[in-house]
Amino acid sequence: MTATEHALALTRTAAEAAADKLGTEIVAFDVSDQLAITDVFLVVTASNERQVGAIVDGVEEALRGIGEKPVRREGDREQRWVLLDYLDVVVHIQHSDERRFYALERLWQDTPGIPLGLDVRR
Repeated sequence: MTATEHALALTRTAAEAAADKLGTEIVAFDVSDQLAITDVFLVVTASNERQVGAIVDGVEEALRGIGEKPVRREGDREQRWVLLDYLDVVVHIQHSDERRFYALERLWQDTPGIPLGLDVRR
């Protein structure tokens, strides 16, 4: 099983919105073979808590623009790691310290990466 076209479209929209808010190290993993609850994990790094919030707002705004709302949102209070669950896609926006510590890429390294076609100059 692979991620649905809907999941891939949401992932690309969310990734573009995160990049527009200067998110870095943006990667996506097709986790559909390992998890029944979602198709894609999108992981984004922010350099500080304020930027985490800005990226969250940007992703939510972009996906709301195409008719999507998160079914769950966690981590708002601390703004260190915010999770936005859109069922088909789970977006992880992490402060750079959390990104290094939890190393989600290491956990999902055996899953296929999803090319995002983002501007890599960031």
